[in-house]
Amino acid sequence: MTTPATPSTPEAPAAPAVNTVAWFEIASDDPEGVQRFYGDLFGWRFRTDPGSAAVGMDYRLISYDGDEGPRGGVFGTRGDMPGHAVFTVLVRDVAETCRQVEALGGKVLSQVVGNAGGPDFAYLHDPSGNLFGIFAPAGA
Repeated sequence: MTTPATPSTPEAPAAPAVNTVAWFEIASDDPEGVQRFYGDLFGWRFRTDPGSAAVGMDYRLISYDGDEGPRGGVFGTRGDMPGHAVFTVLVRDVAETCRQVEALGGKVLSQVVGNAGGPDFAYLHDPSGNLFGIFAPAGA
């Protein structure tokens, strides 16, 4: 005797583990163009990040089809910094990780701790000069 198949529903993605790539960011002085390009190319969806908007930052959250949670963001630089695409690693403590980066020969480019508009984060260079980011959730 066979039983009817039960339709499966996609599970929500697991929360990222500490010390893993958990986010990506695309920074541009033309965030509308970036949004149009990746939206048309991959079907990504975008929405304004309310916490960033509250502090005057242009940051748009990226979600994929069938996935409600954001996976990355578009940062409107307003020409204040070069455009980039970067991976970001979830860490327990941004300040401590920045100290470790410098001890291992990397460089801290910018660090924001105690950010009222969102998570603590930093942009860094590894010893080869490659850009990457780290973040810890707000209140962590």
